[in-house]
Amino acid sequence: MTVYFIGAGPGAPDLITVRGRDRIAASPVCLYAGSLVPVELLEYCPPGARLVDTANLDLDQILAELLDAHAKGLDVARLHSGDPSVFSAMAEQLRRLNAAGVPYEIVPGVPAFAAAAAALGRELTVPGVAQTVILTRTAARATPMPPGEELATLSASRSTLVLHLAVQRIAALVEELLPWYGDDCPAAVVAYASRPDEVILRGTLADIASRVEAAGIKRTAVIIVGSVLTAEEFPDSHLYSTTRERH
Repeated sequence: MTVYFIGAGPGAPDLITVRGRDRIAASPVCLYAGSLVPVELLEYCPPGARLVDTANLDLDQILAELLDAHAKGLDVARLHSGDPSVFSAMAEQLRRLNAAGVPYEIVPGVPAFAAAAAALGRELTVPGVAQTVILTRTAARATPMPPGEELATLSASRSTLVLHLAVQRIAALVEELLPWYGDDCPAAVVAYASRPDEVILRGTLADIASRVEAAGIKRTAVIIVGSVLTAEEFPDSHLYSTTRERH
């Protein structure tokens, strides 16, 4: 028996890997976050599969489902939105499965920031502009940020900054970013990336908060800040350069 932690992607049901789809189809138990995972993915579950929406379950209740499936020798498809390597609360589940001796496998998925960048039609690493992407969030009601990961510290590099779970505090975030990026720095917010109700807002740090407020966006959004969002004058990458040695 194996628990498969599967990245279900950012929202569009066809943004699931072939491996993820096949693991779902072979698992008689499926645990999924009903508020975030597209319901269409449940159609891949085998007939008669046990479907458990974890949206209102705590960690102990989720682990009880996994351990019950383990006792019965049933594989589990554990669906997480986006990619489980970031902001998925997977680590605490793995820790308990390790302690219980339950085997698991992690299947990567399309992360929300990648879907947001695709919606914007932008590369987040542009030669001569930015070669570093910082993925972070803010504390607010969530777990406190570790020392040294304050927004001011991360912003000092002026790298491409991607903020998850933070759009409800965007006005306060802008104030923290302004000293480092400046009010004319390009900024964008993508809500419900890859879904039919996707919303794309483009602007600068001077006006992005007001655009978000006007659009009524309060959740399920990614904030991206950095010069890459509007960069047009930059050198070609060495990757395809005629001067690159290819033999």
